[in-house]
Amino acid sequence: MLRIFDFTFALLGLVFGFPVLLVIYVLGLFDTGSPLFWQERVGRNKKPFTLVKFRTMTVDTASVASHLASTASITRMGGFLRKTKLDELPQLWNVLKGEMSLVGPRPNLFNQDELIAERDALGVYAVRPGITGLAQVNEIDMSMPKLLAETDAKMIAEMSVGNYFRFILQTVTGKGAGDRVR
Repeated sequence: MLRIFDFTFALLGLVFGFPVLLVIYVLGLFDTGSPLFWQERVGRNKKPFTLVKFRTMTVDTASVASHLASTASITRMGGFLRKTKLDELPQLWNVLKGEMSLVGPRPNLFNQDELIAERDALGVYAVRPGITGLAQVNEIDMSMPKLLAETDAKMIAEMSVGNYFRFILQTVTGKGAGDRVR
């Protein structure tokens, strides 16, 4: 049932959001010269997939978790995109393809061994990763692997249509600050 919502909302978001996506893309060309960012992430059943986002950091920034990156790497436009969460919009393509859900655990990098072990122990990888979820609206990010994995497992256990829409609404209305950057 939730996959139907994912597909429908992702398709509608991409179609109706196309003008916004295009404007951000063009502005990104002037900001970094390379407005899109692709990164291999851990997906459902620990299978790799390529996540796509709008670039918020300089092109030469190391491929590490956000909490390990320096704030000096974030561009002026990138700061705005992160604050408004508009950098996440291209992930609607990942949702449409079935690699992600709108609501689920945020996909981590393969080099985040501690988080992978914590999530693995709690069965978090049994579901599609998501754009938002319980951890994101409560400002729990990947800098707290044990708490994040526990929060993800709780969200999965309590997932319902109501919670699905609640997390989306909370995200759209600005609850949660996004990933922390040092």
